[in-house]
Amino acid sequence: MPLCAIAYVSDVAGPLSAAHLDALVEDAIRFNSLAGVTGVLLYDGSRFLQYFEGPDDGVSAVHERVLQARSHRAIQKLGHARVPQRYFPYWSMRWLGVEPTQIAGLSAGDWEAFADRILGGPPVDSAMERLMRFVAPHLPERAGVQQTRSSAE
Repeated sequence: MPLCAIAYVSDVAGPLSAAHLDALVEDAIRFNSLAGVTGVLLYDGSRFLQYFEGPDDGVSAVHERVLQARSHRAIQKLGHARVPQRYFPYWSMRWLGVEPTQIAGLSAGDWEAFADRILGGPPVDSAMERLMRFVAPHLPERAGVQQTRSSAE
């Protein structure tokens, strides 16, 4: 089954408590599970950076939900590409708290090459590589372990 992925950055549309963010993510987990989509959401208190992947129809459905969500605004797509396998097969969605400089650095990175890592292309310090390095310490010990929240460390 062909897979694709989307990465975007957006501004939070007002105050967002941890409880509200948890509720948004729990809702995304349910929807994404049905759509066959996995991914990660970074949150710095005022901005989101999200990466999600899955089958074309599932990614399209999630992307439409993202565009309609009232929790954020000024959505800027960073990348949209076909990928041969998943980067985040273990989370239908998980949010990680980050520092604002991390979202700024990732969103300014090279997302054009975000599929190169698994396509066997030359190693590049793309935004996807940086996202993978950031997420690595948060990965579950066993595939299939699903966690939904982590605060900034």
